[in-house]
This record gives sequence, structure tokens and C-alpha cells, in this order.
Amino acid sequence: MYKTRVVILANETPNDHLLWVKACESYSEQIAFRIVDLTKNKWLENIQTEPFDVLLAKPGGLTSHFKDLYDERIYILERCLGYKLFPSAEEIFIYENKRFLSFWLDANRIPHPKTFVFYHKKEAIEFFENAVLPIVAKVNIGASGSGVIVLHKIEDAIIYLNNTFDGKGAKQRSGPNLEKGGLLRRGLHYVIHPKQIFSKIKIYRTRKQNLQKGFVIFQEHIPHNFEWRVVRIGDSFFAHKKLKIGEKASGSLLKNYSNPPLELLDFIKNITDKHQFKSLAVDIFETEDKKYLVNEMQCIFGQSDSYQMLVNGKAGRYRFIDNVWTFEEGDYNRNESFDLRLSWVINSIK
Repeated sequence: MYKTRVVILANETPNDHLLWVKACESYSEQIAFRIVDLTKNKWLENIQTEPFDVLLAKPGGLTSHFKDLYDERIYILERCLGYKLFPSAEEIFIYENKRFLSFWLDANRIPHPKTFVFYHKKEAIEFFENAVLPIVAKVNIGASGSGVIVLHKIEDAIIYLNNTFDGKGAKQRSGPNLEKGGLLRRGLHYVIHPKQIFSKIKIYRTRKQNLQKGFVIFQEHIPHNFEWRVVRIGDSFFAHKKLKIGEKASGSLLKNYSNPPLELLDFIKNITDKHQFKSLAVDIFETEDKKYLVNEMQCIFGQSDSYQMLVNGKAGRYRFIDNVWTFEEGDYNRNESFDLRLSWVINSIK
């Protein structure tokens, strides 16, 4: 039996690619895999050492310089050399790059909150002379709501600008997310796995040393009690609500699994079909007049529950079959949905 030959492209964070490894081990009868660290000097030589069918990417989201490195090398692999890559290069380029995502959404005329990017402090100050407050400040790299600040007063905005352009950098959480649920469970995890504490401390230290400087990202404030999280993997679709704690829904881990409207799935299917995206989570605001606005797009995303959607209390997925949304009950999100990703890759190659 022929085995699909894959290369897992690791990033700067050790073990960050292990969910791909676990998926490959689950499909060991169909997959032969090896790992190449894309951040190493001989990255291309190591990739080309043996023949392969597809590259499985795991882009990092810790620092901007390693994000840039990963994107540049992904560009060479897919756009210059024509290698098959999953997720696609374009999905990776908009991952953990809110600045680029805002330009991308504008260029593709996808509805989203108005976003403003300033590289000149004077221009940003002039913006606030007429801005409607509150306004949301974001950092370019930061998951689970890290670096998202709601500015209610002009004085707060000036302090934020001074810190970002002239001080230590934009305000951003570098340590553990205390607003996130499951503190006791997470604490017990590190008691059981003490070696992982040092890895976490190293990540926190790296974040603190790489605070954003020299530019700011501001976003129109959209009143909301929740965000929709819509996921597409291959031809499988999932959706649930991310509930808000304080002023943010991202990172709260509070969810509502009521049945998603099919119009929401239509909205995401149209976007992902047009751009051939097959591994994507999209966070969406629903306005009072029932319009959808894209807030975030991530090709790799966390998963705190064993499922991404419940329909009438049953876990499963939606697929668009014969022009009709069809619900299929089942466990499709094992291994944080990496098994589903790999299954799609295997079948698409066949």
C-alpha cells in the first residue's frame, strides 16, 4: 500500500508541531512522515533530502521576526517551487498578522470592522482628534485576546501611543491568561508535568522582550455579547458562540453551542471557496441588523473542548452536499481537529 509522504514544518517553539505528529501516527498505515525545522539554516536542503507529497505547516505566533522568517520560506516553497502545502501560503500569511489581515480584508472587500494602522505617532494623534470612542487597540501578534485593549478616553489613547512609539512597547499580556477559565485544571496540569513549567516561562519571557513598537493598530469598536467562531477544515464546517468576559470574547473559553444559522455558514463558505482556504477559524461579529463582520482569521487555532459544534445537543459537522447543508453526527474534532486536517490532505492527494 502506498503511503503519502509528508514533511512536517516545525517552527521556533519546540514541540509546537506535535499535534501534526500525533495525527500522522494515527494514520501510520497511510502516512510516512519526517520533521524539518523551518527556522534552521539548512531548511531547504533538509526538505529536499527525500521525495515528498505534501508539506504540513505549523506557523508560529510568538515573535514577529520568526513569523517573518516562516512566511518568507513558505512563500519560496509554495509560490516559487510549487510544492503542495497545507494550510496554504495565503492562509499562513494572514495568520497572526492583524496588520496584514486588515489590508487583505480591505482588498478583497470582505466586511469587517474599520481598521487603522499608523506608523507615525503624529498621524495617530491627529486620528484621535476626530475618532469615535471607545476604540480597540490591538497588537499584530497575539492570540486569545492578548494585546487587545479598549480605549475609552483620549488620555488612555495618548498613554498607549507614548508607550508604543517612545516607551517599552504596546501593552500586552506576556504571562498566563488569568481571565481564562480552568485555572485549577491548568495549575494541576503543571503540577503533574513540572518540566513544562520551564517551557512556559521561556515563552512568557520571550513575549515580554518582544513587545510591539513603532506602529499601532486600531479597530472600530463593535458592541457585542459574543463572537461567532466558524471553522472550516476541508469540506467540514463547524460553528459556536464565544461568550464575552469583561470587554473581550477571545480567550474567555466560555462558549454557547446553540444551533448556528445556516446563513452564517453560507457567509464563510463563500469566502473560503473563493480563496481556496481549507484550514481556517473565523471570528465574526454579528451586528444588530444581522450583518456579519470578520474580526479574526486563523489557520491554526486552539480547541478547549472535544468538539467544535453541537446541533440539537449532538456533536458533529455540517457539509454542503447537493446544494444543501447536511448535518452529520460524529466525533470529527479529535486531536484538536488535526486528525480531520490530515484526513482531508490524504484524500485530496488521492
